[in-house]
Amino acid sequence: MPFLGQDWRSPGQSWVKTADGWTRFLDEKSGGFVGDITSFCKKDDHNKENLFNSINYDVAAKKRKKDLLNNKAKTQYFHQEKWIYVHKGSTKERHGYCTLGEAFNRLDFSSAILDSRRFNYVVRLLELIAKSQLTSLSGIAQKNYMNILEKVVQKVLEDQQNIRLIRELLQTLYTSLCTLVQRVGKSVLVGNINMWVHRMESILHWQQQLNNIQITRPAFKGTTFTDLPLCLQLNIMQRLSDGRDLVSLGQVAPDLQVLSEDRLLWKKLCQYHFTDRQIRKRLILSDKGQLDWKKMYFKLIRCYPRKEQYGDTLQLCRHCHILSWKGTDHPCTANNPETCSTSLSPQEFINLFRF
Repeated sequence: MPFLGQDWRSPGQSWVKTADGWTRFLDEKSGGFVGDITSFCKKDDHNKENLFNSINYDVAAKKRKKDLLNNKAKTQYFHQEKWIYVHKGSTKERHGYCTLGEAFNRLDFSSAILDSRRFNYVVRLLELIAKSQLTSLSGIAQKNYMNILEKVVQKVLEDQQNIRLIRELLQTLYTSLCTLVQRVGKSVLVGNINMWVHRMESILHWQQQLNNIQITRPAFKGTTFTDLPLCLQLNIMQRLSDGRDLVSLGQVAPDLQVLSEDRLLWKKLCQYHFTDRQIRKRLILSDKGQLDWKKMYFKLIRCYPRKEQYGDTLQLCRHCHILSWKGTDHPCTANNPETCSTSLSPQEFINLFRF
């Protein structure tokens, strides 16, 4: 029985119509010939034309397929879904699982980075994925990850805020990629290795751009931070949750340097992030015989994770298993939906998809 196209049962084999009927031959890349290809070249011009048309058709089809893949690779798979259903099991009515990559594709993280309440949450999530979960993402999810990361970097370059936070994220991602790229051939990353090398070069370029940022002073010459009463300055400094911000603030002016060394300020910072038991294990005394809360803080952050606080988080409805941003309405069937929702930290969000 003649075949009108490539035989799907034997990859690499093609059928060409000749004066003697349909004859099968293999492409040179497949390593051999079933029919004698030279016999077609010795026949009349009509047979030669059929052969070349068949070859040109295959080349054109492969080119269209390659162009289609290239176009898809440039597409940003940003979705605008406000909530998704998280199912962990497969039943007769519902098949498959909701993976971390699927949740990352469908939830609206692209718009979340534009919200100052959600920015730190998304950055922390990107950092946790870079540390251990990058290889668990699908190819599309990995593209989304890099696209969202690029938007985060561009936002920081424009706003000149959260620079240190993004530096740490890029350094974590670059370190992880250096380890993964060395494991070539073990299917740890989706895509060509050259593509990941190019992405690593982009990360180095972003790091250089962040290092070249020069923060300009505002033209406003009104009341400044140092013009406020000391009690207000201390009250504002107590709102800082990172000790490195206190150190940076103390380097601005000599008066702020004195305030940044306040023992009560560092004591409250230690008590906010760590438990009493953790503090008792890391006691450090100063030369005067008093507790050195500043040194204790930096020693504690090397031993224990700090307390994380976000303006807005993802939350999971325990009743209907719907994942959404805080404050987003979803079709919940519970009598009191507010009591069924649980806020998730970035680490809890990732743990949600570990089966």
